[in-house]
Amino acid sequence: MTGEERRREIIDILKNSTDAVSGAELARRLNVSRQVIVQDIALLRAVNRNILSTTKGYLLYYQELQKVNRCFMVKHTDDEIEDELCTIIDNGGKVLDVIVLHDIYGEISTSLIIKNRQDIYDFVEKLKSYKTVSLKGLTGDLHLHTVEADSEAALDAIEKRLREKQYLIEEKVR
Repeated sequence: MTGEERRREIIDILKNSTDAVSGAELARRLNVSRQVIVQDIALLRAVNRNILSTTKGYLLYYQELQKVNRCFMVKHTDDEIEDELCTIIDNGGKVLDVIVLHDIYGEISTSLIIKNRQDIYDFVEKLKSYKTVSLKGLTGDLHLHTVEADSEAALDAIEKRLREKQYLIEEKVR
């Protein structure tokens, strides 16, 4: 199989998967190393494929045209991560990413694609089991999330609940 054929096969696998597919799983299915998969993903991204790397693996992402999104600046403790994410999900949102604005490195962001409570529980468990500092820890807990929802009304409800819980930061980013 040529590299081009393999990359087409990666796209087909991702298109036909309802969940993220790990690099290890792609490597196994295509009988190559994980490093080859990483290189193929980089090449596919270079030709404008919307491939996201999440904590669960790779997925193709298409923002649905009828969806809307908004960026929320929030701040909370590590113990409040689950509650913050549940607040967003329970009010009709999908957390697309987390972004921090670091004094030295500038903007650092990573895709999350958290769409339900199980995704939240898996994410929080991974943070605990790896005993790692969350990205927000680099900036004194201040961070942003891009949130997707079906309507502006849903985003307004999310904003209201985040404000009520005192997670929402109202001031402007630098």
